[in-house]
Amino acid sequence: MGMRQNTEHRTRLDGIHVPLVTPFDRDGEVCAGALETLAHEVLDAGASGIVALGTTAETAALEEAERDLVTGVCARVCRERGVPLTVGAGAIGTRAGEASLARLARWPEAGAALVAVPAFVRPSAAGVLAHFARLAAVSPVPLIVYHIPYRTGQALDAAALRELGSLPGVAGVKYAGGGIDQETVALLGDLPEGFAVLAGDDVFVSPLLALGASGGILASAHLATERFAELARAWRDGEAARARELGHGLARLSAVLFTEPNPAVVKGVLYAQGRIPTPDVRLPLPPASGAAVAAALEELAALGEPAAT
Repeated sequence: MGMRQNTEHRTRLDGIHVPLVTPFDRDGEVCAGALETLAHEVLDAGASGIVALGTTAETAALEEAERDLVTGVCARVCRERGVPLTVGAGAIGTRAGEASLARLARWPEAGAALVAVPAFVRPSAAGVLAHFARLAAVSPVPLIVYHIPYRTGQALDAAALRELGSLPGVAGVKYAGGGIDQETVALLGDLPEGFAVLAGDDVFVSPLLALGASGGILASAHLATERFAELARAWRDGEAARARELGHGLARLSAVLFTEPNPAVVKGVLYAQGRIPTPDVRLPLPPASGAAVAAALEELAALGEPAAT
């Protein structure tokens, strides 16, 4: 199939991209209207782009028709707003991953695909490289490698990530290493040409930006979106004192939002703000506790954010 031409404007991998939750109505169905409103709200507040069908969207709990509905809503918003759309895709098996990516051709608005390192099977680094080389060769859009070893069971060092970043058709990495270590510093100190690092662990976005990440894909940025966008700008513009202050406050918010399995707490807060019709998540995720939602609302208040929009 090969990659589309002239996709550069749709694959701008800088700033804060919000991996949107999937709102459910009282009957447990996808609420497309709330999703569309939410997409516009985060873009109005300064998000650079949105991500459809990330982990935060509860993609594993959605049926295929629901995933298509979500992608279509996000595609329409991104077309109207002229902003990048990234769509979660891929699979553990390489053949299934190829088929998943081929389906993205249905949405010309999609500028990139977010594809996790194969989970559970734990291929070697060489196997991961061969997997992504095959996927990149057939994908209609550039790939963002989702490096999240605490979910995939597959750790990749800086050299392996650099090799992935050198593949034609790989535009960046969503980096969720669970912290910042020597490999993180080594990777950001020597990036392949045209390879962007996006922070994927919300609590660590500020130090990753300080080290040279170009942005982040952050569930927490459903909330205090303007401040997350300001954080990215502050590090980009060298305003370290402002960035440090913002980063600490936003890290406290992010920590609370992830005290229970994502996106339960984010949804609880969005519901409390009147932005989605229910706080519901689908099994196997349990709903957020009242205590976690209250703690998140306290952190938002400490940041000076309004309780409701």
